[in-house]
Amino acid sequence: MRCPDCGAQLDPNSRFCNQCGLPTQDAEETRIARQSGGTPSRYADDDIERVIFTVRPTMLFIKIGYAAAVIGAILITILLNLVRFIDIPWYISLPVALSLLLIPAYYHLKRNIVRYTLTDSKIEIDYGLIARTTRNIPLAKIQDVTVSASILQRILGFGDVVVDNASELGGTTVLHNINNPRHYADLILRQLRQWH
Repeated sequence: MRCPDCGAQLDPNSRFCNQCGLPTQDAEETRIARQSGGTPSRYADDDIERVIFTVRPTMLFIKIGYAAAVIGAILITILLNLVRFIDIPWYISLPVALSLLLIPAYYHLKRNIVRYTLTDSKIEIDYGLIARTTRNIPLAKIQDVTVSASILQRILGFGDVVVDNASELGGTTVLHNINNPRHYADLILRQLRQWH
């Protein structure tokens, strides 16, 4: 089967065209619609946005924080029971020890406040807990996509995706601490090929 957009030969196991980035399910739908003399729904319904991916910052440090808080809570409970000259009942020492879980819970909540979404026409950055703010960057305005990772980030498999856009302010937008950032940068670049 060939891609209806660029004419390249499609690999049957691939989800996207290697040349233009068109998803293979869209290619099959386009081929069937053209054979029947109709317009593919991809072109007919330009109002409907398709979500390519939705991602949040990495959970790695939050999981480590929860594990450390549980270990710390156990150690505090044991230490408070070993100290014999201060008689602290278990129903006081246990809540004090478990209050350590509030620290990773705060960072977990802070992580869930941020969401990055790529659609077929824009990048959305949602943040906020009660009052939410959504920032939209049209794909037509994006000039460059860069992956940035420190040595520690590279070892642990996450990093930042830096998106340069052509706004009046000449802004850059950073998708912070994303797992497998190169994969998400490639998906953004695939969508950009369809706009440029």
